[in-house]
Amino acid sequence: MAQEPERIDSSAGPLEVETVAAGLASPWSLAFLPDGRMLVTERPGRLRIVSRSGTVSAPVAGVPPVFARGQGGLLDVALAPDFASSGRLYLSYAEPREGASGTTVARARLVEQGGDARLEGLEIIFRQQPAAAGGSHYGSRLAFGRDGTLFVTLGDRYSLREQAQQLSSHIGKIVRIAPDGSVPGDNPFRTRNGARPEIWSYGHRNVQGAAIDPATGRLWTIEHGARGGDELNRPEAGRNYGWPVITYGRDYSGARIGEGTAKDGMEQPVKYWDPSFAPSGLAFYTGSLLPAWKGDLFTGGLSGQRLVRLRLDEARERVVGEEILLAGRGQRIRDVRQGPDGALWLLTDDPSNGRLLRLGPAD
Repeated sequence: MAQEPERIDSSAGPLEVETVAAGLASPWSLAFLPDGRMLVTERPGRLRIVSRSGTVSAPVAGVPPVFARGQGGLLDVALAPDFASSGRLYLSYAEPREGASGTTVARARLVEQGGDARLEGLEIIFRQQPAAAGGSHYGSRLAFGRDGTLFVTLGDRYSLREQAQQLSSHIGKIVRIAPDGSVPGDNPFRTRNGARPEIWSYGHRNVQGAAIDPATGRLWTIEHGARGGDELNRPEAGRNYGWPVITYGRDYSGARIGEGTAKDGMEQPVKYWDPSFAPSGLAFYTGSLLPAWKGDLFTGGLSGQRLVRLRLDEARERVVGEEILLAGRGQRIRDVRQGPDGALWLLTDDPSNGRLLRLGPAD
């Protein structure tokens, strides 16, 4: 759909916000195909292909059944590092399981023929255990490390938050698996009795953004707090990030959570926010279209209805600057990605009129 771009001011100069596509149903994730088209997941359970001009395909066939209630449904999509030759992609989603649901990861090949697209050879490679009732806190971002292993963020499912501290459970964890779902030999808890060997880090609430820093190869994540306490972290192998024992937030009732904001053996966030803005999506900017932002980190805001730019220090360890963009538009930003054209591409979260936006320099 053609709309006049909106002009905004920013630290990178005047920008244009272009609506490339609209009418999407709760779009959740975006991935760029090698030819510049985009894969977009819709939470009710549909995978679409969107052209650069904004044409939205019919649903791709072969998507697995999803638990599309509450925050559940079809969630992240990521291309395999060898997608150009294998055609393989990865999906995370809330999987229905005998009256409950859990975060699941599957892989399949994308096949296009005669104008139609389908998934072939779908196989489930990971299931979060245990499953839980309710429809909250699935986490569910996917990020491939430099070594080809896959990080998967797993929420605390809200009702099971105490299990975020238990290594016998996938609840409230980040896991690291091989592309076929097997456990890498250097995972931190692989040989510990009673621990889930896929676990990379623990003590997380609901991580909805994950990205690999191209300068260092390290994983960064951003997660929802309760009332306050959104966190930016740099999760390291075997570390405990505190939830729900330590947090900078309070419960929705206003009640205190846990024991305070610090405890021995538990990591501090790189940065926290209070009040919360409900961050979702995470991307490092490496392009030349917006040179003032090279190396910066971007995340969307759901309840905060914004795009946030974070400037890191030279060591790539601390946040030294923050800029709020696109505030006051009334749009919940679910995902942010850098496109092959060097622009920032965003998904806005709406059940019937989610939008695909392009943010680039004004002419």
